[in-house]
Amino acid sequence: MLDVCLLGTGGMMPLPYRWLTSLLTRCGGSNLLIDCGEGTQIALKEKGWSPKPIDIICFTHYHADHCSGLPGLLLTMGNAERTEPVVMIGPKGLKRVADSLRIIAPELPFELQYVELAENREHLYIGPYDIDAYKVNHNVTCYGYSISIPRKGRFDVERAKNQGVPMKAWSHLQKGENVLMDGVTYTPDMVLGPPRRGLKVTYCTDTRPVPVIAEYAADADLFICEGMYGEDGKEEKARDYKHMTMYEAARLAKEAQPKEMWLTHYSPSLTRPEEYIEKVREIFPRSVAARDGRSVELGFDEE
Repeated sequence: MLDVCLLGTGGMMPLPYRWLTSLLTRCGGSNLLIDCGEGTQIALKEKGWSPKPIDIICFTHYHADHCSGLPGLLLTMGNAERTEPVVMIGPKGLKRVADSLRIIAPELPFELQYVELAENREHLYIGPYDIDAYKVNHNVTCYGYSISIPRKGRFDVERAKNQGVPMKAWSHLQKGENVLMDGVTYTPDMVLGPPRRGLKVTYCTDTRPVPVIAEYAADADLFICEGMYGEDGKEEKARDYKHMTMYEAARLAKEAQPKEMWLTHYSPSLTRPEEYIEKVREIFPRSVAARDGRSVELGFDEE
């Protein structure tokens, strides 16, 4: 199970009715946040979710609308008596940026662990998450993220019995653990079938449309993508400032075929993004003009 909430959908500056773009996921008691612009704490409060369990914070890039809410969030987590380490992931320079922001949040009761991305593509395993980071095309170094929850194969009772695997080992093998009993090592591949389809959420913003986005969004349960502009005549501005229109996002989704696409990171001038959604759906029918607080609970396919 994976809970997903798009806390804010604004780009550049918060508005009275729209917070800056950030995403929170929850799985197995571990929370992961992507981006932390001004107002992220308020969006969390409005959703009713606590910042204390946030174990991982990913940054797409270091423009202020994506990271200026970090000092306050860290202080709130500390005031909530968090003591466990927090892993922070972002482009090269993350520690320097975070340390600069922490001048106003210098003392925390938990450790910050930094993972600085340097390659075009990087893969990380943290807690319940498989995290793919992939470089996109903005006017500063910027990454998109795919967050996956893998699912092990089905436990085969007959195979376990036929191979004489003790029942006491079954639960450990189901969890993917090796078991040593009476001098014999039992491994998960002895009793598990092939991996089953897991869950995947792909997120990208502040970029021109590039093929790698569709590659990582392919067959995702949810694709969350920048739709900075919907109005006619904004194509040149999107190209100049290296952003995307809603229709460029929809064409990426058409190629990738996720189950659903949510648009986000709207320009402050785009006050009613839903006015353009029917035109977007002509390109990709399963498109949503997301609003702050939109959430979904993703579950594994039934078998």
